Amino acid sequence: MSLSSLFSSVFSVVHADAPEEKEAQEPQEESQGEEPQAEEEEEEEPEDPLPALQEECEQSAKCAPLTQHFAHCEEKVNAGQGYKGEDCVEEFYHLMHCVNGCVAPKLFAKLK
Repeated sequence: MSLSSLFSSVFSVVHADAPEEKEAQEPQEESQGEEPQAEEEEEEEPEDPLPALQEECEQSAKCAPLTQHFAHCEEKVNAGQGYKGEDCVEEFYHLMHCVNGCVAPKLFAKLK
């Protein structure tokens, strides 16, 4: 007795090529003039207000000093004038904390 015949006797054989009866009937229904609902209902996704609000808050009086500080740090590091290993992550975190605090109430008001 071969290994494949042993498995065949223990486990039932399923063929992936054999279509089920329901699947075979569905294409016939579509050919009778019915269109899939996905084509009928084309919904546009609403625009995400987050990027515009973030930019607005970066330029606000509250966060503008942090934006300038982060930009100065980036210029310094990119010019090679920063200390070894400087990456402006701390400045970025301070800026994003301010921006997120400014954006949150405005964003949730728009999502209602």
